[in-house]
Amino acid sequence: MSWTAAIPLLGQVIERVIPDPEKAAQAKHQLVDMAVKGELDELAQRAGVIKAEAHGDSWLQRSWRPIVMLVFTALIVCRWLGWSAPDLSEAVELKLFSIVQLGIGGYIASRGIEKVADKIRR
Repeated sequence: MSWTAAIPLLGQVIERVIPDPEKAAQAKHQLVDMAVKGELDELAQRAGVIKAEAHGDSWLQRSWRPIVMLVFTALIVCRWLGWSAPDLSEAVELKLFSIVQLGIGGYIASRGIEKVADKIRR
């Protein structure tokens, strides 16, 4: 896949996802920088691995990422309800929370890109 051809599409997605024009411009600039540095190719390879997992033969192969996210979310909820180990540090709690935020943000962004890509294909 040619990333130079996909940059305008990704720019449109950025405009829809990030309403602030200044932040959207920064995100587009970072996207172009990533394309120049070849980081988009690496991300495409990672996406290929995830796609292969999602279409795998085993139920566990297809579902391990959502299961991990649910476990981390459950750990956060247990901590908020006071059902966690007393020696669990705040740093560990914040790390779990950032992992869940990253996972949810990645899911939302990927669904948004998927919907926009379907409309453009038609």
